[in-house]
Amino acid sequence: MKKKSLTELISELKGNENVVNWHEIEPREARTRPMPESIDQRIKAALSKRGIDELYTHQFSAFQYVQKGESIVTVTPTASGKTLCYNLPVLQSIAQDETNRALYLFPTKALAQDQKSELNEIIDEMGIDIKSFTYDGDTSPAIRQKVRKAGHIVITNPDMLHSAILPHHTKWVSLFENLKYIVIDELHTYRGVFGSHVANVIRRLKRICQFYGSDPVFICTSATIANPKELGEQLTGKPMRLVDDNGAPSGRKHFVFYNPPIVNKPLNIRKSATAEVNELAKEFLKNKVQTIVFARSRVRVEIILSHIQELVKKEIGTKSIRGYRGGYLPKERREIERGLREGEILGVVSTNALELGVDIGQLQVCVMTGYPGSVASAWQQAGRAGRRHGESLIIMVANSTPIDQYIVRHPEYFFNRSPESARINPENLIILVDHLKCAAYELPFRADEEFGPMDVSDILEYLQEEAVLHRNGERYHWASESFPASNISLRSASQENVVIVDQSDIANVRIIGEMDRFSAMTLLHDEAIYLHEGVQYQVEKLDWDHKKAYVRKVDVEYYTDANLAVQLKVLEIDKTKEKSRTSLHYGDVTVNALPTIFKKIKMTTFENIGSGPIHLPEEELHTSAAWLEIKTADEDIGEKTLEQLLLGISNVLQHIVPVYIMCDRNDVHVISQIKAAHTGLPTIFLYDHYPGGIGLAEEVFKRFSDINEAAKQLIKQCPCHDGCPSCIGTEIEGIKAKERILQLLDQMA
Repeated sequence: MKKKSLTELISELKGNENVVNWHEIEPREARTRPMPESIDQRIKAALSKRGIDELYTHQFSAFQYVQKGESIVTVTPTASGKTLCYNLPVLQSIAQDETNRALYLFPTKALAQDQKSELNEIIDEMGIDIKSFTYDGDTSPAIRQKVRKAGHIVITNPDMLHSAILPHHTKWVSLFENLKYIVIDELHTYRGVFGSHVANVIRRLKRICQFYGSDPVFICTSATIANPKELGEQLTGKPMRLVDDNGAPSGRKHFVFYNPPIVNKPLNIRKSATAEVNELAKEFLKNKVQTIVFARSRVRVEIILSHIQELVKKEIGTKSIRGYRGGYLPKERREIERGLREGEILGVVSTNALELGVDIGQLQVCVMTGYPGSVASAWQQAGRAGRRHGESLIIMVANSTPIDQYIVRHPEYFFNRSPESARINPENLIILVDHLKCAAYELPFRADEEFGPMDVSDILEYLQEEAVLHRNGERYHWASESFPASNISLRSASQENVVIVDQSDIANVRIIGEMDRFSAMTLLHDEAIYLHEGVQYQVEKLDWDHKKAYVRKVDVEYYTDANLAVQLKVLEIDKTKEKSRTSLHYGDVTVNALPTIFKKIKMTTFENIGSGPIHLPEEELHTSAAWLEIKTADEDIGEKTLEQLLLGISNVLQHIVPVYIMCDRNDVHVISQIKAAHTGLPTIFLYDHYPGGIGLAEEVFKRFSDINEAAKQLIKQCPCHDGCPSCIGTEIEGIKAKERILQLLDQMA
């Protein structure tokens, strides 16, 4: 059989009836500047050995600004050489003065390890004694001491900085006294609760630097998001210079939206995206075209991997296709990365673990199983395909979900608008108080001291009254014997967390995560299917009193969805927009929730295949919300019908909100009430699912007209007759549901 080239395969794909949009991105030549004169000759020689004799324009700008002492955030596509934007100034600084130090923060351990190996290669070629070490949970005690005393470049993650470095800063004197640069890579990952925590960790870090007499420059890099400069400034508390003059070359890219054929017309259910992905990937791999397939979960990765290996074992053998996800050993991951770079491995099926900047070279084809959840993530994954000068192909295969269907029907949304904004709220009171405790443990607080931009004197007084702090003259000292950082997770807003215990292997029972109590009610009740890094677990028992959920690995084709009986009370209205028939408000609310039953929903068809009761006490959540009141509804709509219509609108909004606000589907909850407690009017509430709120509801309030317009488009373009799982959630017979819902949404515009 004659092998087909990528160009031939692309022209065949153009004739496929399931391709709903074809977007071509023109190739771009490199734009470069000469290597600055000031750079140390040993660095120039080391880079020259790697074929780097000039800098791309963004690398040059980054170096110049950092040399002037400006903090920067560099925003360019995947594989455009962002690493040099921080390695170059850092190596230059240490080459000039060997006492200088730098701290690198990466969101994951795997990324930190990957960057360390690349950095050490350059250092070896430079022939200077620069010591760079990773400092994480796997670092042995003997090496830890060496890192603290002699590490020029310390590579770590925010969790280690929070719990192992800052509380023990007296062991790190040489780092903090001489800290010139703090590098924050993959800035866009610091959003929501995690980002709000990390902003406070960085406030603590700056406070300790100040104590030791250093004032480091921040060098941040980010994927394309709408507000990188704003996020960088919020996270670091420093003015930022935006560097986005991308000079890296790229070949011609074809970006294709592929919508599987409908297999169930009445329910508008399409053929499984996984099955289509298998067929598409098989074609490329059979023809020896290097391909990466992205899937949303570990389970999906393993399913796709085994199918593709089976499909192509005769042509290319199973060894040349590998899986890649969290849970693989570091040695195994390094081997796969090397195999991809050197071309020995033809195909890889991965979770978003390969979305971040791990170096795997440039592949020719990228296939996504479903929309990854944000435009920024989709572009990160797409960036994995495309050699510098060759042609590349990206295919996004849609699922039947409303969010996927919205994206493939609105290519202009995806390609024309800047991606989503990343939101954080470092002033969330629960998160802020936790970090003030950690900061007071690290160094006593002066009574007039600010924490970031915040006057925290009231909180310090409160902590003194609670006997957590002790005031002596003008200073507050830590008064408790406990160690605060060990009880605070950077991934959750509440200390009242439920610990998740995996007992799949009785010989190796381990804690795999934690979740705030409010989320645990619907996601960790008895018999719930809980996903952790893509692996499915069934909850065998939720011990509510002792805050433990015992889970066991399973492999099932359904997920669970819990019904909550929610009472919502408005505490305060901060902002209002009035329309003739509706009002939009934003403010503080309290949510009382009682889980009642859970449903088992089949993954492929969204059918309800079973249910069961949930026995848990009521929980209360104080948070922020945006809500929409309908002041006058059409007289011919009865109360029961109106209730169904509001439910349909809520379902659409639940799917649309994450498209516009950079968050996960569970971060903002949407509920409707036929008679809201404070007004008696039909109302739809969209609230932050975190204690104290993290700024998502406020963004919904600001962008409601965009969200509303998108909801209307999704319903209008859904080919179903009068409602289905891909739009309003269900078919509501006899009331012209789609038409009525569109009328209501028009009133809200």
